[in-house]
Amino acid sequence: MIRARITIGLLSTAVAAAIVGCTPASEPQADTASAHPSQPQAATPSAHPSEPQADASAHPSETLAPLFQQVLPNVPGKTFTSAIVTFPPAARAVPHRHGDAFVYAYVLEGTVSSQLEGEPAHVYHQGENWSEQPGAHHLATENTSPTEPAKLLVVFVATTGEQLKVDDPHR
Repeated sequence: MIRARITIGLLSTAVAAAIVGCTPASEPQADTASAHPSQPQAATPSAHPSEPQADASAHPSETLAPLFQQVLPNVPGKTFTSAIVTFPPAARAVPHRHGDAFVYAYVLEGTVSSQLEGEPAHVYHQGENWSEQPGAHHLATENTSPTEPAKLLVVFVATTGEQLKVDDPHR
């Protein structure tokens, strides 16, 4: 019951942010995986731009366009961030973690397959959603369509100043 209320509250806040104007209340911090809303970026930024991304040559990657970022005044040390993650046709994310962030994802369009460590892969269609507990290891996320893009509304409640997505080391 509490989990459902938290999820509904996060989704409501994210949708309200999108409706109000899709701009951050304050400038995003440089050490988070976010950028100015008008500048979508690859969702898997490398610490060294010259390093190739894992699997980048085989499949396109997702991009992340931040919508809203706000320090939570009633939860010390935590920041609420919402973003649109776009997966071009056949795109997939490299395995990653979101640190100690609670993550909520809602499929805006298309179909996405997602798999967390210790769980079977699950296919989510437009209008469906899922959440990820802090510390979860995201083994796979991919657009299942070879011809149509997929978009997610993703909401993070994370420790202020921490990176929102950390890719697994290259193998």
